[in-house]
Amino acid sequence: MSETTANTGMVLKIGHLYPTLMSVAADRGNLFSIQKRCKWRGIGTEVEQIFVKQTPDFTQYDILLLHGAADREMEIASRDIQSKASSLHEAIESNTVFLSVCAGFQLLGHYYKPFQGPELKGVGLLDLYTEGGSTRFMTHMALECSFAETGSKILVGYENHSGRTYLGPKAQPLGKVLAGWGNNGKDGGEGAAYKNVFGTYLHGPLLPKNPWFTDLIIQRALERRYGNVDLAPLDDATENAAHDAALKLAMDFKGTMSAIEATPWKK
Repeated sequence: MSETTANTGMVLKIGHLYPTLMSVAADRGNLFSIQKRCKWRGIGTEVEQIFVKQTPDFTQYDILLLHGAADREMEIASRDIQSKASSLHEAIESNTVFLSVCAGFQLLGHYYKPFQGPELKGVGLLDLYTEGGSTRFMTHMALECSFAETGSKILVGYENHSGRTYLGPKAQPLGKVLAGWGNNGKDGGEGAAYKNVFGTYLHGPLLPKNPWFTDLIIQRALERRYGNVDLAPLDDATENAAHDAALKLAMDFKGTMSAIEATPWKK
């Protein structure tokens, strides 16, 4: 599928990994948000779906997306993504923008060890590992992020994960937890970032209610392909209202966590 209202003459190429296998909790809305905010600015988008047993040259993409899934689907993706690892590393070192959410975030690390079941190997794009816990972190979340382009900003969303993620020295947290539990409920960090790779546990989906972060992704992708680019401003009244409502929920639910036990891993 594509939207190519290319009034600016600019087009971004987006690769959506495992779109049917890994796309829970409305995460596909992240793709729609990127497409719409590009279209409203006259920037074209071309989207390619990348399935199991397909290994394209990932350096050809400006943006890559990898979303959430349950452990059973994650096992399939873990096996398949190993054949994609080399090309993915090349893409990341060439500054392709990569947004990964929940299970997708975990697969970009070294490994994910479910609470019950065998270890699932990641691809090591991010210096981190994840181990399953006995309860799930399920709550509205807010975190403070800081980037050179934006300064300090707040991301909002909903976390739903039993994995506890720990960062190594080559990864930085995406942000500091203001409300919610984050990577492991202990160190105050959420997500991870390296070059143009962003990993997070935030569902919701993430991007529609965080327009500033969507624009950061678009901006970096455009600059990778075209050099310095100024994004035309948009009327974000609706998006900002959704952001503010989600932030209020996060602060109202601060300190709460579901007591649901982790689902046993099964083949």
